[in-house]
Amino acid sequence: MNDRVNTDRHSLTLFRQNFVFILCVSVSLWLNFASAVQAQTYVNPVIPGDFPDPSVIRVGEDYYATATTGGWAPHFPVLHSKDLINWEIIGAVFDKKPSWAKGDFWAPEIITDKGQVRVYYTARRDDGKNKKGTLCVAVATAEKPAGPYVDHGPLVCQEMGSIDAFFTRDENGKPFLIWKEDGNDRQQPTWLYAQQMDESGIKLLGKPQKLFRNTDGWENHVVEGSYIIRRNGWFYHFFSGNACCGRSCNYALGVARSKTLLGKWEKNPANPILAANESWQCPGHGSVVTTPDGRDFLLYHAYRKGSDAFNIGRESLLDEVKFENGWATINGGRGPSAGADSPFKMTKQLQLSSFNDEFNQNALAPKWNYPMSNGQTIRVADGFLNIAPNDKQLILEKVPEIVLAERTVSPDYTATTRIEHSKIGGEEYAGISVYSWRQEAVGISIGKGSVFSWHRERGTQKEVARVALLPGTLSILLRIRATDGETFDFAFSTDEGKTWQSVGNKVVTPNIEGARIALIYNGATTNSNVKFDWLRVEPN
Repeated sequence: MNDRVNTDRHSLTLFRQNFVFILCVSVSLWLNFASAVQAQTYVNPVIPGDFPDPSVIRVGEDYYATATTGGWAPHFPVLHSKDLINWEIIGAVFDKKPSWAKGDFWAPEIITDKGQVRVYYTARRDDGKNKKGTLCVAVATAEKPAGPYVDHGPLVCQEMGSIDAFFTRDENGKPFLIWKEDGNDRQQPTWLYAQQMDESGIKLLGKPQKLFRNTDGWENHVVEGSYIIRRNGWFYHFFSGNACCGRSCNYALGVARSKTLLGKWEKNPANPILAANESWQCPGHGSVVTTPDGRDFLLYHAYRKGSDAFNIGRESLLDEVKFENGWATINGGRGPSAGADSPFKMTKQLQLSSFNDEFNQNALAPKWNYPMSNGQTIRVADGFLNIAPNDKQLILEKVPEIVLAERTVSPDYTATTRIEHSKIGGEEYAGISVYSWRQEAVGISIGKGSVFSWHRERGTQKEVARVALLPGTLSILLRIRATDGETFDFAFSTDEGKTWQSVGNKVVTPNIEGARIALIYNGATTNSNVKFDWLRVEPN
């Protein structure tokens, strides 16, 4: 009997021990699981570098975005993401400019409608009415966001200019194009227009109708950048006002609402709902995308706050939009967030502060861009990059400048390239530059047996310093170090980076906005032998 009792007691003890063990393991697993599903956080910007006027859509579980490219090509990058915070450039809407367009590729708006992808965009048409060309709204279509895209040309070209197109449907499901007349360019009021389209989305019907214009003090001379979304029986019209760009910018974002698309629009008395704060300035011109769980997020641009802001350019930020008390709010009215919980709990933001290209893929990576021009020849083969002008450029320019560039994402970095020096001919120059446009740049180049640093301001280039090279040098490393986005120093190495020699004094300039790290070739031949081995950009 006692043996049986002892056996039962022993079994009960083992059961309790096992139960406690299983409970502890379960609690531990639950705590680990609970910790794992806690929201990761992200920091703004989610697309670093110069990506103004961003537009975003969701297709299934994938997100696609594009942005203004201005005078850079390829025109309108196509970016892809799975989580709205980690983005990769996968291509472009146009590898070459449409034949009708002269330049200024602005404000693309990517949309999906009835199984078709369309990009409404702005560009200038060379119609002889003015020297710059008339700003027009145009459209291109594709079967999928990555393209390829077919251009259908301009839709509307008002005399004062038509920009910032957006597509939507009214309360009855009829398709409409929304855009802005560029009255501020003529010191006139700026109106936002709506005009019905056919079901293809590439043809206008009827006549345009005015929606509203700049009337409030914070808007100053302009309202633009429309994005319209329908929630709780209201159309909410997000728009931006005031000066968008440059050091004197004071851009901000507001919202208006109406029960009908063409009805009377009421502006939010609390406008602007997104304005500058201690970290970001001049926020605006965004688009809204809805996640599968029904939350709305605004992808928009802003400058960093600080002396280095304009060197980097307008970067793309993300913030959630909430609809409260009949109006839309963003970050509680506190301006752009420094960061927030990631839209998808398990997603972690990857911080990419370096950029390396060894030119080993026998094709140019889609991150690269170049100034829109009459064309250039780009070859990537055998681990080297070769860039040269084409025949048309040689006719128009005696010594064309060929530029291949990548956006900067930080004000403090070191950019280095390796060039096969033995391949540079007598009239050829090659180098590395921090490049805004043909008017503004700094750089270091090699040619005619020497290395020289230079500074270009308002289109006039001046040599800073020059150092002669020893005969027989086969290759050379050229380096630019940037500090605070405004101070640049230059050096070179002929022993693969073991020792470095400075070239001249530092150059200080605040004028390089939307900076690119550029590889540059100057030469009057289509058969250049200059070879770039690699480019490496690292944070300081």
